[in-house]
Amino acid sequence: MLAPPWLESLLSTTFFTVCPSHRDAPRSESNMFCLDCISDAFCFYCRSTRHKDHSAIQIRRSSYHDVVRVAEIQKVLDITGVQTYVINSARVLFLNERPQPKSSTSKGVPHLCEICGRSLLDPFRFCSLGCKLARIKNNGDATCNLGSKDDEVGEMREGRLPSKEEEELRERGQQEMYTSTLTPPNSNSRRRKGTPHRAPFGS
Repeated sequence: MLAPPWLESLLSTTFFTVCPSHRDAPRSESNMFCLDCISDAFCFYCRSTRHKDHSAIQIRRSSYHDVVRVAEIQKVLDITGVQTYVINSARVLFLNERPQPKSSTSKGVPHLCEICGRSLLDPFRFCSLGCKLARIKNNGDATCNLGSKDDEVGEMREGRLPSKEEEELRERGQQEMYTSTLTPPNSNSRRRKGTPHRAPFGS
């Protein structure tokens, strides 16, 4: 087995629905997944009761896409080769493939996901856990099981947080990927109307 039995179920689970057992509770969104039960998503209250002694991970959201913190998932899964991002000061990775923006292009981009062709910021192989699992099913030349690390380029970067300068360059590059096609603002739009008047000095 190149991937744990719960991984495919995790990737196909729907998160952030209202927990049917705690509809009226303030933290009723189903954003937890149990690695032992391999069942539907559940909420904070179910975690402390039904899954108290189980291995569970919390799923988060970024731009309407499901992500998981690297600090959590790397304890139970080999994430070598999957692109990571820093969101809200936490390093995360995406669970599944995201649609590539129509306006973006891979021309001139040095790093692409081997499965979906999405542009990557670093020399990784996959944009998400879903794409890595697809590669495992198709070719079997990668693994998600701990204890049998992938022999790949991404392994060199695994576990090492980039420096502040590297992070700024990556964020800048990511912004440029999605703003390069926007129409530049009209040069006249920033002109101030009328003659500015200085406020009178107080007596």
